[in-house]
Amino acid sequence: MKKVVLVTGAGQGIGAAIAKRLHKDGFAIALVGRTESKVEKIAKEIQNDHGDAIAIAADVADRDAVFAAVEKAAKHFGDFNVMVNNAGVAPTTPIDEVTPEILEDTEKINVGGTIWGIQAASKKFKELGHGGKIINASSQAGMTGNPNLTVYGSTKFAIHGITETTARELADFGITVNAYCPGIVITPMTNDIAQKVADNAGKPFEWGMEQFAKDIALKRLSKPEDVAGCVSYLAGPDSDYMTGQSLLIDGGMVFN
Repeated sequence: MKKVVLVTGAGQGIGAAIAKRLHKDGFAIALVGRTESKVEKIAKEIQNDHGDAIAIAADVADRDAVFAAVEKAAKHFGDFNVMVNNAGVAPTTPIDEVTPEILEDTEKINVGGTIWGIQAASKKFKELGHGGKIINASSQAGMTGNPNLTVYGSTKFAIHGITETTARELADFGITVNAYCPGIVITPMTNDIAQKVADNAGKPFEWGMEQFAKDIALKRLSKPEDVAGCVSYLAGPDSDYMTGQSLLIDGGMVFN
């Protein structure tokens, strides 16, 4: 029987790339996203490639919706093995422009969504009587401070800590918890940030993108597939003896 993975934020960008890669690795995939049409499109692409996939509409900020999505995935496929808490938002917020609304919304999705995902997956693994893997999306910005990303960075630092804490809590149940920390990935979200950075400086979009690449040792931005490769490792058997770790996949921006 195929192993079953649920990927949140799977309608575009990194999440879609992760879903497609894990399909190639032989997983049955539950794709979760706020916009049903987006996750349905990716699910159909996987199905057309002889894959087993379902699309589920859910907002990760809503605890009940996350639990319901895990329940639906487990019921549909008959098992549940891996949870990828990928969904997130990345507002650009110079410190003087942080508002209560931006802070609250970002925390609810990035931190809340990760915690609800861990809770829902942990509950289901225990019900099924076996261990499992939980994989969280932190960031290079969760390892070091990035200017203008006070809110986003704070949530990704939090996820780094949540990953370590829950790895200790859940180890006795055979559940591992790890995180992946992408650098700057070419996604619709990154393009938006680059545009804002450029606009703020009165420069063209290309200048905004160049600001990202200049500090990367490998001198190129990441493709979503680069990150999906790291998640593939964390989801597969080769990482069975790893827990509580946050793996940087950033082309050489942060060196620990």
